Amino acid sequence: MVRDWSACGSLVLVMTVASDRGGLAMAGCGGGVESPELRAAYEVCEAEARQFAVELWAAAETLPVETRRSLYAIASWSAYTDRIIDEGPLEGREERLAQWSADTLADLRAGHSSHPLRRALVDTVRRWGLDEALIEEHLDSARADCAAAPVFETFGDQRRYLRGCSGALAELWVPLLEPRGPEAFRLMSVLGEACQVADLFEDLPDDLAAGRCYLPRQDLRGLGLDVDDLRRGEREEALNAFVDAQLAHWRGLLEETVLAPSAVGAQYQIFVHTLLLGAQMHFDEVTLLRSRVLTQGLESLVTGDGQMSRRAARPGAGPTPGHIAVIADGNRRWAEARGLPVDQGHRAGIRAVLRLVNAAQRTGIRHVTVYMFSTENWYRSQGEVAALFDAFADWFARGAQTLHELGVKVRWSGRRDRLKESLASSLELLESMTANNDKLTLTICLDYGGREELAAAARALAAEAVAGTIRPEQIGMAEVARNLYVPEMPDVDLLVRTCEQRISNFLPWHLAYAELVFDPAPWPDFDLARLRDAVDSYAGRERRFGGDAELPAQAGNLEPARNG
Repeated sequence: MVRDWSACGSLVLVMTVASDRGGLAMAGCGGGVESPELRAAYEVCEAEARQFAVELWAAAETLPVETRRSLYAIASWSAYTDRIIDEGPLEGREERLAQWSADTLADLRAGHSSHPLRRALVDTVRRWGLDEALIEEHLDSARADCAAAPVFETFGDQRRYLRGCSGALAELWVPLLEPRGPEAFRLMSVLGEACQVADLFEDLPDDLAAGRCYLPRQDLRGLGLDVDDLRRGEREEALNAFVDAQLAHWRGLLEETVLAPSAVGAQYQIFVHTLLLGAQMHFDEVTLLRSRVLTQGLESLVTGDGQMSRRAARPGAGPTPGHIAVIADGNRRWAEARGLPVDQGHRAGIRAVLRLVNAAQRTGIRHVTVYMFSTENWYRSQGEVAALFDAFADWFARGAQTLHELGVKVRWSGRRDRLKESLASSLELLESMTANNDKLTLTICLDYGGREELAAAARALAAEAVAGTIRPEQIGMAEVARNLYVPEMPDVDLLVRTCEQRISNFLPWHLAYAELVFDPAPWPDFDLARLRDAVDSYAGRERRFGGDAELPAQAGNLEPARNG
C-alpha cells in the first residue's frame, strides 16, 4: 500500500499554478549558512517528492520556500519508506524496512546522517523542533503493514491504521504551518486519515488481487459479503451498499477536516484547503462509481507531470440537463454552525464550486452558471465583502491554469464597472485564457442582478433606436438576448438553490422554462451526491414548455411568427 499522499492533492492544481518558486538551496530557519551537502540533500528531496508525491509537491507551491523544502524532506523520506514496502523482491522486505527504520531513528538521535533523504529529514526535525515520536509511530505502522496482510475488524481498527499511516505524518507537519492552538494537530491528523482513504480506493483493485483488504470486515459481514465478493464485483446491490457504508465513514472524517484550514496561519490556509479539496473530489468520484470502484479503482485527477486529467463523462441513464445554474447560498450559515469566521465559509463555498465543475464534467453537463455575488451583496459589511473578494482573487489567480487544462471556458456575467481593478483584470484574464476551450462553460455571476441586466439591455436597444439602427417594431427576443451580459448563454434547464426557496433576482431571462430544485443544505455541503439527486429529479419531470409535447432545448429563445 503506497502512502504517497497522491490522493490528498488530486485536484491540487485547481488551487495552484506554477509560480516563481525560487531556489530551495538557501539558509534555514535560523538564518545559518548550510553546507553544500545539506543543500544538495534538500534538492534531492524536492526531486523525489516531485517524482513520487507529485500532487503534494504541487500543493506545496503555495508555501513559503523554507516551509516547502521541509515538507519535501518529510514527504520524500516517507515515499522512500513506502517503496521499501512495495517494491523489490518479497524476500528480505521486512529486514530492509527494519534496517531503514533503525537507521532513521539512529540518525535522529545522532543529529546527522550520511543518507541524503535522512540528512534533510534530520535537519528538518531539528530546525522545527518536530516530534520524533510521530516518526516512530509512522514506522511502526509501516512495519506492521509489511509484516502481514491487514485485517481490520471495525472502522475503529481501520482508523488506527489510517492514523499511523498518514495521520501521524500530517500531524508532523503542523509546526511548519503556524498552528493556531493545539486543535490544529488533531485536525491535520484527521485530514491525513481522510486523504489516506482516497489512496485506499485508488489502489483497491491491485490490493485485492494481492490478497490485501484494508476495509472493515464487519461491514462486509453485515451485508453477507466476503473479500472474494469484492474481487469478483458481481453482487452489485450488496456491493453498492458496502461502498456506501465506506463513504459514510469517510464523510465523517471529511466533516471534521473542514475545520483544518482555519487552524493554521493565514499564509498556509490555501495549502490545507487544497489538500481538503483533493480528498473531497475523490470522495465524489467514489460516490459516482460506487461498486465499480472495487474493480476499476480511481483514475488519477492529474497526469504524471502534474497536468489535470480530462476524464470521460459518465452520465446517468436519464436525461441530463445541458445547463445547470446554481444559487450558492448558505456560506455564512455553514461557517457559523461550525464556529468559524465568515471568510472561511466563503472559501469553503469556492471549494464547492470547484467540486461542482468536476462533478458536472463527470456527469455530462456542459454549462454551469454560479451566482457568486449579487448587486445586493454590496449592502453586506465592508469587512465581509473584502474577505469575499480576497477569496475570489486567490481563486482566479491560482486556478486559471487548471481550469484551462480541464478545458473549461470561463465567462463573467455581471457589471464590470464597480469591482476593484485588480480583481476585474484577473477575471478578464481568465476569460481570455480559456476562450477557446469547449469541454464545459463556467459562467461566474459576479456583481450580477437580473433586473439590472434587463435594464441594461433595454438601454442598449433604446440607444440603437435613437441612432436609427433599429426600429421599435423590430425588437424581439433575439434582439434582447444579444444585449444581455453573455449573449450566447443558453437557457437554463435546471436551477438549484441551496438553503432557501426563491430565485433572488437571478437570471430572469434564462430561467423562463427551467426546472427548479431547492436543496436545504448550505452551499459548502453541496457535493456530487446532491447534484445527482437534483439531476434525477430533473430527469423525472416532463418538460412541455407551455405546449402539448416536449420541445427542443432553447425553447425559451423561440417566439411566434409576426403577421404583417
